Amino acid sequence: MNHCMLEVLVKKAPTVRFTQDNKTPLAEIEVEFDSLRADDPPCVIKVVGWGKLAEELQNSVQINSKLVIEGRLRMNTVPRQDGTKEKQAEFTLSRIHPFSSNSTISSTPSQTQSNFKSDSTNSLNNEGLKWDSSPLVPDTDDIPF
Repeated sequence: MNHCMLEVLVKKAPTVRFTQDNKTPLAEIEVEFDSLRADDPPCVIKVVGWGKLAEELQNSVQINSKLVIEGRLRMNTVPRQDGTKEKQAEFTLSRIHPFSSNSTISSTPSQTQSNFKSDSTNSLNNEGLKWDSSPLVPDTDDIPF
C-alpha cells in the first residue's frame, strides 16, 4: 500500500486549475521537508489536491504554513530540454493536518473541516474517521514495486 505522511513547510502559494472534462478543481503547492541527514539541504516536492481538497488548499493554505500531509507518492517522467527524461516525485494529497491545530481537512466531503484556526471549538474528533483509499487519479505511475 502506498501511504505517506510528511511534516512540511509550504514554499509556494497554491495554484488552482480545472480539468477540461468535468471541471474538477486541481490545486498544486510546493513544499519542503527536512532530509534524513543533517548536512543535506531540505527536500522539495510538488503536492496535488483534487476536488474539495483543492478548494480548501486555495482558501486556507499560505506560504510558510507548517502542515502534516497524508497521501500517496508517485513518480512522473518529465522530458527535459536536452531530450532526456527525468523522474520527479509528486505527492497526491488525501488529508491535511495543520501543524498547530487538531483540525483536519480530508478528501471526503463529510469529513472536511474548513477552518485552519487553532480554536478548540473547531477540533475534529478522529475516532469515527475512516481512511478513504479510493484512487484520486488514474494509477499510471512507473514505480516498479
